[in-house]
Amino acid sequence: MAKTQQRMGACLTFCVVLMVNWAGGSSWAGVQTGTPQLSQSAAAIEPDFMLDLWPGEVPGALERLPHETMVQRDNPFGLVDRAVHNVSRPNLSVFTPKRPNGAAILIIPGGGYSWVVVDKEGYEGGKHFSEAGFQVYVLRYRLPHQGWAAGPDTPLQDAQRAMRIIRARASQDRIDPTKIMVMGFSAGGHVAGSLALKFDQATQRPVDDIDKLSAKPDLAVLMYPVVTMTAPFAHPKSRDNLIGIAPTPEAIAAYSLEQNVRPDAPPLFILHASDDRAVPVDNALMLAQAARAQAVPTSLHVFETGGHGIGLRGIAGTPLAVWPMLVLDWAAAHGFPAVASQR
Repeated sequence: MAKTQQRMGACLTFCVVLMVNWAGGSSWAGVQTGTPQLSQSAAAIEPDFMLDLWPGEVPGALERLPHETMVQRDNPFGLVDRAVHNVSRPNLSVFTPKRPNGAAILIIPGGGYSWVVVDKEGYEGGKHFSEAGFQVYVLRYRLPHQGWAAGPDTPLQDAQRAMRIIRARASQDRIDPTKIMVMGFSAGGHVAGSLALKFDQATQRPVDDIDKLSAKPDLAVLMYPVVTMTAPFAHPKSRDNLIGIAPTPEAIAAYSLEQNVRPDAPPLFILHASDDRAVPVDNALMLAQAARAQAVPTSLHVFETGGHGIGLRGIAGTPLAVWPMLVLDWAAAHGFPAVASQR
């Protein structure tokens, strides 16, 4: 273990200094639902509309569904900061750009697989990137530890369905079905990474023609992602909620992203802060190393400071303020529409 930590420490120094870039049917497409179950606030950001992921009953539904609730959290910025507990009806919140560029982003917020963050890692990004021309879909996914039939694959099941719905709606939403990026934060980064690496894994029986479409994202952005289930670098809460408090070695391997990288994965953009005390930066380094070994084009950005939970709030005037444009410039280098620089 000491040798492993020594190697990771050496890699951390290298990555922080250099900011490395490695290359190597059915007509149903969602049912519009109501607005989120929380009274509007002057500071709240809300989507243009919402789409249910599944027609009829959700796959692997429980006899008694969890009671879904929205909770307001305290934060130092005085902003709306909601989280959804006990997701029972997964959906997409949609942000439509005024001047569409023809590309789309599927945003997957975090929450340690305990809840799903709404504003900080969801709606705020939805608004920001839609203003840059992207059609943005924010995923509210079910949690893996609440008895759904798919168990730890439940969030991936919802993410695959979300990607397929976006492709099914490509003409209606004026997007190119080959220009869809997934962007995940923290535990949502684990969901997004799972989608990028297990896009063709069978997680449920097809329910309609939409499920015949590809679930592979064209690019994957992983923000301070939960990656590994191995000690000592695993995020304990995410691991416990995903694969239990006493997981088998097989489960640890199956749900550690760095052990599941494949050569045909989409290009990866990984961002982390070296002082992250919740999800150690080693998660990002391990995944980047594994991707390099498989010749998967990978851009790794490690910031000296930033902690955990880097979003759009509170980053003005700091080095972290550049991250949205780093993403857009990287996407443009991979054939996505270019966005005029704001720097």
